[in-house]
Amino acid sequence: MPVPRKFDRRPPERDQTRINDRIRVPEVRLIGDDGKQVGVVKTAEALAYAQERDLDLVEVAPDARPPVVRVLDYSKYKYEQAQKQKAARRHQQQITVREIKFRPKIAQNDYDTKKGHVSRFLKNKDKVKITIMFRGREVTHPERGTALLDRLAGELSEIGVVEQAPVQDGRNMTMLLAPSKAVLAGDKDKPQDERQEKTADGRRARSADAEPEALSADPTPNGTGEGAEPPDAGEVAAGSDSSRQRGAAA
Repeated sequence: MPVPRKFDRRPPERDQTRINDRIRVPEVRLIGDDGKQVGVVKTAEALAYAQERDLDLVEVAPDARPPVVRVLDYSKYKYEQAQKQKAARRHQQQITVREIKFRPKIAQNDYDTKKGHVSRFLKNKDKVKITIMFRGREVTHPERGTALLDRLAGELSEIGVVEQAPVQDGRNMTMLLAPSKAVLAGDKDKPQDERQEKTADGRRARSADAEPEALSADPTPNGTGEGAEPPDAGEVAAGSDSSRQRGAAA
């Protein structure tokens, strides 16, 4: 049975910007619709100034003394502000922290597999937290974990940099890898399939260039013997005499 959704009794968020009649202070500093400052005037005069131009009186600096108001189209102003916030969120780069766990006595195949995962995460511009888990008496040999982390960081130095050096916390040792500048710039994050496709295209182009040269060097391109020297007449006559002798003997 589906769980019914809890009714939200909170009132909807109200726009806190004061406009037109909601501006209750006696005096304001008025900025006209052309962006020029009119000066300090009575609030009623500022409201009449905006109504004459069929625009809104918007309080843009409520903490100022007196508050600063501006004459503009409030609907258009809200739309522009929403678009600016949306563009700012689009340009923000969100970094995700992934975690991969190792053991001090990890096998080579498992090490290669997990190293591949770390490489994929770094190429996706994510940070990776590497954790070495010690069990039992393994904790008395932290140098093994340090050596493993140093090895991994060295093998991935082209695409990752050590943001946090290996630190031991109880039975765990952690290290944080971050994408390198080359990855963040987009030089190291090209998919492998794209690189293989470009290599195959280059090979096909080179083979297409080499094919006309091979055709021009072959005197019989169709394998029919065209262009070869004709046999000597004496060789033809000798061959016919020998064939007649074999027929008479039979």
